[in-house]
Amino acid sequence: MAATPDYYKTLGVARNATADEIKKAFRKLARKHHPDTGGDEAKFKELNEAYEVLSDDKKRKLYDQYGTANENQIPHGWGGGNVNVEDIFGGGGGGGFGSWADILESIRHGDGAFGSDWDFGDLSGFGGGARQPRPRKGQDMNVTLNVSFDEAFKGAEKLVTVRVPGRADKETLTVKIPAGAVDGGRLRFKGKGGPGENGGAAGDLLITTKIDDHPYYTRKGADVEVDVPVTVAEAALGASIVVPAPDGTKVRVRVPAGTQDETVLNIKGKGAPRVKGEGTGDLKVRIDVQVPKAMSEGQKKAMEDFLAATTDDVRSWQ
Repeated sequence: MAATPDYYKTLGVARNATADEIKKAFRKLARKHHPDTGGDEAKFKELNEAYEVLSDDKKRKLYDQYGTANENQIPHGWGGGNVNVEDIFGGGGGGGFGSWADILESIRHGDGAFGSDWDFGDLSGFGGGARQPRPRKGQDMNVTLNVSFDEAFKGAEKLVTVRVPGRADKETLTVKIPAGAVDGGRLRFKGKGGPGENGGAAGDLLITTKIDDHPYYTRKGADVEVDVPVTVAEAALGASIVVPAPDGTKVRVRVPAGTQDETVLNIKGKGAPRVKGEGTGDLKVRIDVQVPKAMSEGQKKAMEDFLAATTDDVRSWQ
């Protein structure tokens, strides 16, 4: 015959624990190990058994004295060998507990052993009856979709083929990329993920956009940045230059005289469409002053004359 477990150890309480301490310990452990919340069913049954004994004054006395609450295992002669069924399953439990049936009833009304925030489905499972499994939503699936810079800027339609776990066939979906789509943006297809359990809804398919790099442009949300090279003379004297915009048009930009390297000129409304909200972002033109690596004799003479005429101390260190 298997030895009776140490119920006090199961609930993690001292042998002289009060009724309230035992009840609190059971609540805490039951929340953690209940099968409907992802816990260990075998462990939960152990907790249930321990609480059923220690929550009843008469059973607890038997257990403390003989190491078991089962009268059939108690030495002959104790109490005449008769146990009142009502005492065990609902009669005057004592110690402030009430009966196990009372606790189950309070749970059903949302304010019992587990509190109103816990839903354990069919509570007949506490007494060993069939516990009805709750519906569970299927698992969400995540897919990364590579999108070119132009597709993200102007919008596009792409086909995505996915294989959902639990389904035999692949499914091809048409994905509409909105104009102005950003890197890391998400598109959700409800019900296209893993199948649900016990009648639960299917999960969702989440498609994350990965925007490919462009040789010239860089996206910063709806704004677009571009580096534009200019000569030393254009930066010094000022110039009017033509810059290609990401929407395919060309924009004339005025570079003011004395423009410094990495100066950013802002062109309103020439960025990407805003996915959320109206209008478009801006085109940020970053000036890249190009110093010639080689010069003709005439260019060199002109630069020498410029240097001779220069009186500014650019290294004043002030």
